[in-house]
Amino acid sequence: MSSMPQVEPGLEPGQNLSQAQTQFFIPATASLHERRPRTLKHGDSFAVFDHSGDAIAGIGSPEGLYYRDTRHLSHLYLTINGMRPMLLSSALRDDNTLLTCDLTNPDFYGEDGRVAIEHDLLHMRRTRFLHEAAIYERITLRNFDSVARRATISLAFAADFADLFEIRGMTRLRKGEMLPAEVGADAVRLGYRGRDELLRQTHLRFDPKPDHLTESEARFEIDLRPGERCTLFLRATCDDAEAADAPLPKEFLRALRGKMQDARAARSRGGTLRSSNSLFNEVTQRSVADIDMLSTQTEYGPYPYAGIPWFSTIFGRDAIITALETLWLDPAIGRGVLGYLAAHQATAFDAASDAEPGKILHEVRHGEMAELGEVPFRHYYGSIDSTPLFLMLAGAYLERTGDKDFLASLRPNIQAALDWIDQHGDRDGDGFVEYGRFTDQGLVNQGWKDSHDSVFHADGSIAKGPIALAEVQAYVYGAWTSAAALFAAWGDGTRAADYAARAEQLRERFDAAFFDTQIGTYVLALDGEKKPCRVRSSNAGHVLFTGLALEARAESVVRTLMAPASFSGWGIRTIASTEARYNPMSYHNGSIWPHDNALIAAGFSRYGYRREAKQVFEGLVSAATYVDLLRLPELFCGFPRRRAQGPTFYPVACSPQAWSAGAPLMLIQSFLGLRLDAAEGVARLDNPTLPDLIDDLMLDNIPVGDGRVSIALERMAEKVVARRIGEQRKVGISVTY
Repeated sequence: MSSMPQVEPGLEPGQNLSQAQTQFFIPATASLHERRPRTLKHGDSFAVFDHSGDAIAGIGSPEGLYYRDTRHLSHLYLTINGMRPMLLSSALRDDNTLLTCDLTNPDFYGEDGRVAIEHDLLHMRRTRFLHEAAIYERITLRNFDSVARRATISLAFAADFADLFEIRGMTRLRKGEMLPAEVGADAVRLGYRGRDELLRQTHLRFDPKPDHLTESEARFEIDLRPGERCTLFLRATCDDAEAADAPLPKEFLRALRGKMQDARAARSRGGTLRSSNSLFNEVTQRSVADIDMLSTQTEYGPYPYAGIPWFSTIFGRDAIITALETLWLDPAIGRGVLGYLAAHQATAFDAASDAEPGKILHEVRHGEMAELGEVPFRHYYGSIDSTPLFLMLAGAYLERTGDKDFLASLRPNIQAALDWIDQHGDRDGDGFVEYGRFTDQGLVNQGWKDSHDSVFHADGSIAKGPIALAEVQAYVYGAWTSAAALFAAWGDGTRAADYAARAEQLRERFDAAFFDTQIGTYVLALDGEKKPCRVRSSNAGHVLFTGLALEARAESVVRTLMAPASFSGWGIRTIASTEARYNPMSYHNGSIWPHDNALIAAGFSRYGYRREAKQVFEGLVSAATYVDLLRLPELFCGFPRRRAQGPTFYPVACSPQAWSAGAPLMLIQSFLGLRLDAAEGVARLDNPTLPDLIDDLMLDNIPVGDGRVSIALERMAEKVVARRIGEQRKVGISVTY
């Protein structure tokens, strides 16, 4: 990600605020965990509301409706008789399609100071969803009193058209022009012309026609007999991409049917899973639903946007890792990610965007600040790992699907990515891939831990670049082994053998340069002078993930990562508690990231350390049970686990976050030792195990090649037995113990 919380505490000595802003910090002026917002997403739009369904404007508030990195609705506030209703409950559907808020009236007082209407007599239900850049809302009001009642329902609204980077904490000296509101009988149009000359608009429409409508409020006077109900409708559309002018009740139902159909199509695309543990089932169902919601349909297929609220856009690294996590369950995501990133691969040098020929995207933004170059992320390539990860995904997709024709269409892009590693990735010719930004506007650190202070030496001093990260070399190893498989599939045995040999040669060179017997693991990185950063970090676990680690080193690496200094009980910390910059409340220097743990656990499983992989799984699933909606956030704090207490939450973590949602799914694959071989038409299970909290697990309708397979796994004494379910025989099952 391109973010770090808390501008002021994060400043380096002698660094001023404007310098810090080039690293695109997120100021932690309010805790997202404290707000526990309700989020909706569809396509290029997303929305953040409080539990009552309101979006309340203010400094530090991320609430509102967003479209293509601009906030199109910054304030939406419901009152009844001038007072805010009391919250009864607030719930998202399990598939994330619908937000329902149940509210009731507070005590209403008369002029004499006495209660004129007691609380809990008028019930309000807000039903809301997001579809095709528009929020649809139905408000139902019912009178449960024994006498007739009059209620004044008011919806206050505003659109600040703020760029997402402004809301994240950046200051702007100049902005565009707010346009006069256009107010009709049942509709209001709010507009803003940016300095990029783009017109951005929000169009609000109401049904029935409000009794009073201004540029900032719609008011309805409602009389209800005992037991009577009435219904109000609202649609707020971004950039006036309106649906047909049908009556809003019909439009609401039409859009809702479309929303539900989209959700059903996404669910039917991949397989499903369920177990004997209902809590585990809820965690995994939420994971799948979050990935479906975060995925935007592009011309290349579904593409998972990184996270809400700060990163609801195209990211290269995040989407590739999410695709790897979910590949066994839904390979269509992998295809969508590969297709999009290949189409947007860099073809020329551009210092401002850190682009080089063959390099894979880091981030895409569409807001005013990106269009004007106030931030470099319009099409930004400043990640050192997206390119080798792209190649890894291509190789994994080949094994998973056998779709050689699709991958052959990407062959020029795959070759360009391989050439980038050789010609640009290895900056000094030492055989390792390093990064360094081309301008002072780019990210200082360009691995997944991209905070300004995330790469340092044992004494805490910041490493100077160009920097060769341990996990990036592991990804290069994975890229070359993938290239060997791809060229073999294309019938080019010479190229296949060459890349296989290069991968093996890298293992020896990497071990000599990166393994440190004193700390018992791989160092975090080599700095620009080739001095090792002798820091115990989670990065070493990624070396196991791709298979770069020598077999003789695996036990020491696993032992270091599972020691109390690194494993908190909830998960493995980014930095061990023994290290100089350890801070369990930091973004990258002691916190716990679910996706990081999923990759590490996959590495444990690869080298035969299934018991440790299960410990990681149980820690993360247990953490999820303490989280609102059973949703694993972007990260949480790295404090030690305490008996009968949940984890400590990070204040500005995104939730949902795609690669966190994918973490439980990859962990399942790891403890099952599951590989889906499309070429052979076989589902392979290598020494499958089940965590203690699960007695049996069902994998249903998993696509393999042009067939599907359902597998039931059951614990029997010390063994996990797998058997086929159903009559489909197109896919074989192979179990080794």
